[in-house]
Amino acid sequence: MGKTSNGSNRESWGSKWGFILACIGSAVGMGNIWLFPSRVANYGGAFLAAYLIFDILIGFSGVIGEMSFGRKAKEGPVGAFRQACASRGKGNTGALIGGIPMAGALMLAIGYSVVVGWIFKYVFNAFTGKALSYGADVSDISGYEQAFGATASPFGNNFWLIIALAVTFAIMVLGVASGIEKANKIMIPLFFLLFIGLAVYVYFQPGASDGYKYMFSINPEKLKDPMMWVYALGQSFFSLSLAGNGTVIYGSYLSDDEDIVSSAWKVALFDTLAAFLAALVIVPAMAAAGSTAFGGGPGLMFIYLPNLFAAMPSGHIVMVVFFVAVLFAGLTSLVNLFEAPIATLQDNLHFSRAKAVTVIGIIGVVVALCIQGIVSGWMDFVSIYICPLGAGLAGIMFAWIWGKQAVEDAVSLGRKQRIGGWYYPLYKYGFCILTMAVFILGIVNGGIG
Repeated sequence: MGKTSNGSNRESWGSKWGFILACIGSAVGMGNIWLFPSRVANYGGAFLAAYLIFDILIGFSGVIGEMSFGRKAKEGPVGAFRQACASRGKGNTGALIGGIPMAGALMLAIGYSVVVGWIFKYVFNAFTGKALSYGADVSDISGYEQAFGATASPFGNNFWLIIALAVTFAIMVLGVASGIEKANKIMIPLFFLLFIGLAVYVYFQPGASDGYKYMFSINPEKLKDPMMWVYALGQSFFSLSLAGNGTVIYGSYLSDDEDIVSSAWKVALFDTLAAFLAALVIVPAMAAAGSTAFGGGPGLMFIYLPNLFAAMPSGHIVMVVFFVAVLFAGLTSLVNLFEAPIATLQDNLHFSRAKAVTVIGIIGVVVALCIQGIVSGWMDFVSIYICPLGAGLAGIMFAWIWGKQAVEDAVSLGRKQRIGGWYYPLYKYGFCILTMAVFILGIVNGGIG
């Protein structure tokens, strides 16, 4: 634990790679697993190319910006926004605005906890073999539809939801270095190892080659489809966890000696690799079952894939490996989402770590239990309206309110050479315009990520 610029005690990361792995954990989530592969399946290599373009643009603007914003302020969104506006004599206004991304993080965490509760149940059912009993005929998914429908119903998964939240808050009460960092150091490498193992397994399945051919073929007509570019933008934006909260709060625990530019590109790279790995597993697996285009979302992960895995050789083992890997992705993202509201109580109300975790934990359990039947609409509202709004507000506060000197000083901290003149306009205009586009396009299309 070290001293912040304002003299208060504040936790910090134990190592540079601990911070990077935690940021990778926050970025690698359900979007990488249940959405990215379906979009690759629908658009092929054209989507991969568009996604990489937006990943580079957003990674080298927004990710660097939010990390630097948090580190400069040494606080989460409420404190960071307050400090930015205090430079214009409007500190209280800034704190009030900072409540928007903080509330967004809490709302998203509560909704996401319902999904992680589903994953816990499916991990258990995969280990016990119960998931295989839903049916093993790839042409008949009715058993899996019924099982998931019962799980996702109002108050349909209370036990596993409470287990998911208990595990999450047990990690968080241990603190940043001893809890969050150590958990990510274990779960993120295991996630990659398990998905690499699945990718190797799928490679040897008959018919999988059709999936690879489709993935890496660029159809020029697909590049002309504006919605393909819209979905690629949304996929990149949401996958990199930019909402003015999680990346800001993780950056606030970072040492002034660390090079944020170096850390940011590694986070973007490994997040992309995670999505790519998921596609290498799911697209060829679906192709082996005779499908080269399919829908995404919870239905893919909890209905179609389990049904497919059950029909494969050693399907029991495949299903266990898949859902354990997915669980690691879900938990590391959930921890990040809950950290912003917990840190807000610590920073602004001076709660102890244990007290802050307890308060947020009680709120999380009560609300999550009650929204199980409406979680899809809940998550859509937060992702369409609150997340891009929070990211845009963070960009405005840092680049437009705090200004060029503050941004360049913050990004250059810890670097051998000062950041070049390219960065500030890319962040101030490029990232903020892209964020505005995500906000508007999300509303118009009912969500794009």
